[in-house]
Amino acid sequence: MDRKSIERLAKDLQARRAELRQRIAQSQAETAGEKLDYGKDEGDRANASLSREIDLGQKSRDHVLLSAIDAALERIRLGTFGECFNCGTEIGVKRLDAIPWVQYCISCQELIAENH
Repeated sequence: MDRKSIERLAKDLQARRAELRQRIAQSQAETAGEKLDYGKDEGDRANASLSREIDLGQKSRDHVLLSAIDAALERIRLGTFGECFNCGTEIGVKRLDAIPWVQYCISCQELIAENH
């Protein structure tokens, strides 16, 4: 992969990282100021519980994605970005454009998906 493509992807990753960090910080600030309100009836309590579960799920996904982005930025720093973790071949630029934090080429990702 050429240096220009790597620099472009690094810039995209850094922008996405900043966006995620801001969203995580905002979510934490909202949660800190949130007063638990269980509602007056069972329906209100169920809605409040569902809302909290959805929020926790989103926070978890954000943290996982942030870790994946950090790992991709580290691979750029180390010079191993774009190499498949499984077979070592170069991951296609189109795949990296779509998912710049991806760790596997399409063939290996399909094999992994089949085995799970």
